[in-house]
Amino acid sequence: MSNAGLQKRKESAIARGQGNMAPVYVDRALNAELWDVEGKRHIDFGAGIAVVNTGHNHPKVKAAVQAQLERFTHTCVMVSPYESAVELAEKLNSIAPGSTPKKSIFVTTGAEAVENCVKIARCHTGRPGIIAFNGGFHGRTNMTMGLTGKVNPYKAGFGPFPSDIFHVAYPNEYHGISIKQSLEELKMRFTCDIEASRVAAIILEPVQGEGGFYQAPAEFLKALRAICDEHGILLIMDEIQSGFARTGTVFCHEQSGIEADLMTAAKGIAGGFPLAAVIGKAHIMDTPLPGGLGGTYGGSPVGCAAALAVLDVIEEEGLCERAIAVGEQAMAHLKEIQALYPQLVGNIRNTGSMIAMELVKEGDASKPNPELTKALSAKAAEKGLVLLSCGIRGNVIRVLPALTIEMEILDEGMTILKDCFRDVV
Repeated sequence: MSNAGLQKRKESAIARGQGNMAPVYVDRALNAELWDVEGKRHIDFGAGIAVVNTGHNHPKVKAAVQAQLERFTHTCVMVSPYESAVELAEKLNSIAPGSTPKKSIFVTTGAEAVENCVKIARCHTGRPGIIAFNGGFHGRTNMTMGLTGKVNPYKAGFGPFPSDIFHVAYPNEYHGISIKQSLEELKMRFTCDIEASRVAAIILEPVQGEGGFYQAPAEFLKALRAICDEHGILLIMDEIQSGFARTGTVFCHEQSGIEADLMTAAKGIAGGFPLAAVIGKAHIMDTPLPGGLGGTYGGSPVGCAAALAVLDVIEEEGLCERAIAVGEQAMAHLKEIQALYPQLVGNIRNTGSMIAMELVKEGDASKPNPELTKALSAKAAEKGLVLLSCGIRGNVIRVLPALTIEMEILDEGMTILKDCFRDVV
C-alpha cells in the first residue's frame, strides 16, 4: 500500500471539494507523531486542526472510550439518555466563564453548534439580525457559510446565503484596523443596514482560526459586551478552535474578563471523537421548547466518555500552563526564522498554543506571500512535518501541536521548518 496509490483511489472515490492537504495517508499515531502507510514518521503540527489537544491516543481518553464501547455505543440522548451526558453538561456549565448559571446542549459538529446558537438567539430575542466579522470562520453549512467572512474556498459558488447577516471589520493591529475603527463600523451597520433593536446576536472568535490567528483585544471584547448589554443583543463567543486549554485557559475569552451569553465548543472537546456543544446562560438556553434543539448523534455516549477524560487530562496534566510553555518555545524558534528572513516573515504571534507566522513580500504587510506559504507547506509534508496554512490572504502558517507534545519533538519540528525555509527561499 502506498500514499500515491491511496491518493489515486481517493480522487476516484471522493468528491474533489473534500480535498486533502498532502498525499500522506496515516496508518497509526501517538501523541504528536504520525506514521503513514509507507512507514514514514511525521511530526504533527496540526493536531487534526486543534482537535487532539491531548495528543493522539492519550491513554486516559483511549481507556474511557474502550470502557464505553463495552457498555453501549448509541441510544440517542433525546430518547434514552445516560449519566455521562449529564455529567459532561454539568462540568461544561461549571467551567464556562462567568457567574451566571449555565446550561448546555450537545450536537455533533462545530457548525451545528454555531447554527444552534443562532436559533437560540433568535428564539430568545425575537429578532432576526446576526452580526459577524470579516475573516471569521464558523462552518460550511449554509447558515455558517453566511456567517463566515472569507469567500475562497468556503463560500465560492455556494450562494445565496441567509438574509439578515452583516459583517464588520475585525480589529487587527498588524493590518492597521484599530479597535476604534471596528467599533465605528459596527455602529455604521446599525445606521445603514439594520437597527440595533432588530439584531439578535453578535458572533465572533476570540482568536480567528481560518482568518489568520488574530486575537481580539480584551478592550474590544469588553466594548462589545457593553454594546450588547445596551441594545439587548446576545454575545456569542465561537470557541471551537480556541477552546479546551489551547490558548492557555480552558476557554480563551475568559482572559478578557467578559461573560458570553452563548458559546460554542467542539474540536478539542473529546480528543478526536465527534462531539460539539452550546453552553449558555440558563435562562437563554431554556427559551426553545422541548424538541426544538438536538440531533440523532448529538451527545454520543462514546464522545461524552472521551470528553470527560479530556477534561480530567487538562486538569491533571496542567494543559493550560503547558499550552503557554509550548507557545513560548515555538515562538522562540519563529523569532530565529524571522531574524533570518525579515523581508519574508512579516509578523509572528501566538495566544498560548495558537501560533502563527505571516508571510509577506519585501517586509510589507500589504503584500501577502501565499506562494511561499504553499511552498513551505508542501516542503514540510515532504520532510515529515504536518504544517497547516490559513488567513484570508492565504499567507499564514499556523502551528497547532498537541499540548502534550514532547519539547524535544517540538524542537525537531521547528528545525524541519527552518530547513524548509532554506530549501524554498
